[in-house]
Amino acid sequence: MTSSHGRGLLHLAAAVDRRSAHDADAPVELTRLAERGVLDFVTLGEGSAGPGPGTPGADGPDAPGAAGTARDALAVLARAAPVTSRIGLVPTVAAGHADPFRVPAGVAALDRASHGRAGWQWRAAGGSAEGSPGLPAARQGPPARLRKRRADDPPQGYPVRVVDATDPHIRGAAGRHADVVLVRAGSLAQAATARTELRDAARESGRDAGSLCVLAALTVDLGDGEYAAEPRWGTPRFGHVRDLGGAGSGSRRSGDGPLYRGGPVDLAELIAAWHETGAVDGFHLTPVEPCRDLERLVNGTVALLQHRGRFRTFYPGSTLREHLGLSRPTTRYTVTGGAS
Repeated sequence: MTSSHGRGLLHLAAAVDRRSAHDADAPVELTRLAERGVLDFVTLGEGSAGPGPGTPGADGPDAPGAAGTARDALAVLARAAPVTSRIGLVPTVAAGHADPFRVPAGVAALDRASHGRAGWQWRAAGGSAEGSPGLPAARQGPPARLRKRRADDPPQGYPVRVVDATDPHIRGAAGRHADVVLVRAGSLAQAATARTELRDAARESGRDAGSLCVLAALTVDLGDGEYAAEPRWGTPRFGHVRDLGGAGSGSRRSGDGPLYRGGPVDLAELIAAWHETGAVDGFHLTPVEPCRDLERLVNGTVALLQHRGRFRTFYPGSTLREHLGLSRPTTRYTVTGGAS
């Protein structure tokens, strides 16, 4: 799909984390709301899904297993799978998980349960993404016990790999291995620099740079509407650049990076401007108050972007890779020559 402004349609995703870790049903309802807005995917972080009766593993998304926050998120998103039909489902797992092969097996089970809509976000603790269970695994292959599950290959070949590459040291590995990269950038120039570095790393590894989707990660507070926007947001557009504040503009940052505070209309202007310049392929948005802000995002910001021809009004396919315009890779579970 191509927008009426020359670039392909932008991509949008949202976090459905709740501050309360004891309401496991809320992320499911938020996921359904995000699907009504035709968002590419939702993410659910570790520790935000709440305790659950089961943890996903190689035998299915609700199979019993060792407790862990990554599998709590998987279990919650597994409950969202049957009540949604198109939106991508992406749990987060931190580097150094105790059982690095149980997590991808659980994500593969989620991919089967959702008919090809799963991904997983790998968050590095710092330094380098090389050696992570999520990135090189696509080339190294799984342990013998997983290679035998050829009949149960994930529908997408391999679930979509999402990496937070705000740390410049991680960008080389992310460009080589990730499908979607998140970057917390406070200005259009910072976002453009990160995208260039990531695409260069992809080319150097022999990949098609166009196969890498770079999203600006932004926390949003839509509670007080347009009149609460930071200075300069109510003024006419200055060129094609809209930064998140700047010198003398009252810019803000949250614990998770840049924070937008204002209304849905100005947020749509920011998203459109950054995408139009080619600095990013879209945005991953984290609502400050999920129930309030996600509703305003879907019914305000997304609706305006759709009206202006910058965001799709329907899903072009059934899998997350199709939403993102990514090709289906050779499955990591396929073994040639009968090897085990």
